[in-house]
Amino acid sequence: MDLFADTAPHTGTEALAPGAVVLRGFALDDQHDLLAAVDAITAQSPFRHLVTPGGHTMSVAMTNCGRLGWVSDRRGYRYDAIDPLNGQPWPSMPALFADLADRAAAAAGFEGFKPDACLVNRYEPGARLTLHQDRDEGNYAHPIVSVSLGVPATFLFGGDQRADKQQRVPLVHGDVVVWGGPSRLRYHGVQPIKAAQHPLLGELRINLTFRKAS
Repeated sequence: MDLFADTAPHTGTEALAPGAVVLRGFALDDQHDLLAAVDAITAQSPFRHLVTPGGHTMSVAMTNCGRLGWVSDRRGYRYDAIDPLNGQPWPSMPALFADLADRAAAAAGFEGFKPDACLVNRYEPGARLTLHQDRDEGNYAHPIVSVSLGVPATFLFGGDQRADKQQRVPLVHGDVVVWGGPSRLRYHGVQPIKAAQHPLLGELRINLTFRKAS
């Protein structure tokens, strides 16, 4: 029996739906530099738990980098050029981030992706992301690129309606999911993170979500 079969990195492309794929292990070559960049970003704009318009505190902690950052409070969901926590512009998007997002989008069939926002999400055990659509960008011609780092997660990928059946997609460190075109507005989320340990991030999962917000 291969004791390491479940932990060995997997590679290749898996189709989820038209315009939606999982790129297994796509970010592994950049893993250390990506995590160092996350540390630099959060030193300037720390993680925080946002409040939804309905008054609920999100279980996922987040911050942003890039020209625009996604924020939420009692006034609603929106993009803003200023970090409301410190009154300063969000940290610049590292060149490595933009390059990885561009290459992943191209591998999924979306050439020339130039994100101007990257949501940096931190999941602890029990944190989850409820089903939602990414609609705040206003322009749906560009894909979403989502990079998984740290402990495993189960990604929920549904249909165009909240009640549609969802695929349960296991994601591990280094996997990248891209969805756009006919799948751009599909509902998606993350099941509660199970307790686990990763050699680089301990019990944490970090997710980088790249968007073209303007």
